[in-house]
Amino acid sequence: MTEHAVAGQEKAAATPQRKIRIGDLLVSNGVITEAQLMSALAEQKKTGQKLGYTLVDMGFIDELRLLEFLSQQLQIPLVDIAGYRADPGVVRLLPETVARRYRVVVLENRDQDVLLGMADPTDLFAYDEASRLLKKRVRQAVVREADLLRMLGRWYQDQQAIDELAGELHQELADGDVDLQRMLTSTAAEDAPVVRLLQKLFEEAIQYRASDIHIEPEERVLRIRQRIDGVLQERVMNEARIASALVQRLKLLANLDISEKRLPQDGRFHIKVKNHQVDVRLSTMPVAFGEAVVMRLLDQTSGILSFEQLGLPDDIREQLRNVIRRPHGMLLVTGPTGSGKTTTLYAALNELNTPHNKIITVEDPVEYRLPRVNQVQVNEQIGLSFARVLRTALRQDPDVILVGEMRDLETAQIGLRAAITGHFVLSTLHTNSAVGTISRLVDMGAQGYVIATALEAVLAQRLVRRLCSHCAVGHVPDEHEAAWLARHALGTEADFRQGTGCERCGNTGYQGRIGVYELLQMRGELLVALRNQDIDGFAAAAQADPSFRPIVESALDLAGDGQTSLSEVIRVSGEGDG
Repeated sequence: MTEHAVAGQEKAAATPQRKIRIGDLLVSNGVITEAQLMSALAEQKKTGQKLGYTLVDMGFIDELRLLEFLSQQLQIPLVDIAGYRADPGVVRLLPETVARRYRVVVLENRDQDVLLGMADPTDLFAYDEASRLLKKRVRQAVVREADLLRMLGRWYQDQQAIDELAGELHQELADGDVDLQRMLTSTAAEDAPVVRLLQKLFEEAIQYRASDIHIEPEERVLRIRQRIDGVLQERVMNEARIASALVQRLKLLANLDISEKRLPQDGRFHIKVKNHQVDVRLSTMPVAFGEAVVMRLLDQTSGILSFEQLGLPDDIREQLRNVIRRPHGMLLVTGPTGSGKTTTLYAALNELNTPHNKIITVEDPVEYRLPRVNQVQVNEQIGLSFARVLRTALRQDPDVILVGEMRDLETAQIGLRAAITGHFVLSTLHTNSAVGTISRLVDMGAQGYVIATALEAVLAQRLVRRLCSHCAVGHVPDEHEAAWLARHALGTEADFRQGTGCERCGNTGYQGRIGVYELLQMRGELLVALRNQDIDGFAAAAQADPSFRPIVESALDLAGDGQTSLSEVIRVSGEGDG
């Protein structure tokens, strides 16, 4: 959608145009035919909705074309509020009921007047009611209804509802301690403020694609943070006292000991949020002013991604397919926490999951359920460790084994031995690069010649934030970025872009994430260095391998294509402070 210049907004009508017949105008200007108008009017009598919406629903006119037409005829600006930096205080100048009923939103508040975004600028009743409540001169703008409703949902329903529920819960606690018995009672729990507040927090997290929710109590405030696209977004609440109620309710959901506040606890539970089936992994930890909680949200509704959906480059995707189709060997996927390693492993399993393959997974915990796959969740408390399950799995005649993580030498040795003895093994390791994987295995105690025999390839990965397509603009590298490019012998001539922030991306400039990868296959000089346990020689051989491209180069390709920003590339490189 286009946006008229701000200068055009100054010319916005101070008073609405006389009541117009939008249908007649569209016909007289040749936008629709007389027959289409008659058909739409007949449909309008049945549905009762506005003629403009009826014309759009029937496919007689595109919504954008209709809005542009109204903008021209009424001489008011068309504003793309998806790319608008809204002020929540300004938006809330109108009551939510009024804003939703009349499909209007306050975009600007100046001394003498306000700018009012309207889905239907011909609605005189909406104009009059807004003018009466705002008590200022009203300038009109036309906006897309879907964007308007999204803005109202963000600034009214989400934030205001959470603030109100937090206040309600704080008031309830002011009169006494939390009634745990009442929380346990289903009838009471449904209406309890603590339950409704948690439900609203989960709904907000799912809406904004948060991967984690952090609840962090302090002396005077409660911090609730959400990790969205890999970066924490913070909300500070003055109602510090509600933290204990939130934590206890979450412990109940995860079947944890609510009386134990001195030791960390881990658990999980399942919830349904806005038609999303979500597994929640819960971790509690005692801190100075109570217990901190971190919840990892696993949206089961999204399903298992394919290699194509992961965004793997064509060359790496084909090489990876060739690797996992080998009858034996090992593939390691590496990267820091939250880099998407498990997602990649499940994508590989999805490729291998056929009636001809017996697949066993050993995980902590099992994150996604797969048909035809024997999935085992380890339980250290009862002695069901990775190593023990792996030894048993080898006696189950598997073709493919997935080990959630190579945590110790015993697990690594069993996995390597399985890869040598006719099984294909997939696993993860927490390292920063494909080259660093080898030194980590050697440090754990694995022998170089065993690694060389078993290991087929290492895939290292990161996730970078994808630029918001609605607010990204051209970007010239600053002094720090130019110095970083120079240090890596790279030029500044690429067409870099940077997000400015808008309504659709929550004013972050980013929307979603995309993977960057480096694939290192064990062959030639790499194998020689491995057998000799020569870590420096291995690194030199990897550097000389013409088919190996480091993650930073792949990330720069994305920045050059305008998919991510240069600052994201620097962040991923781990040299942000250099």
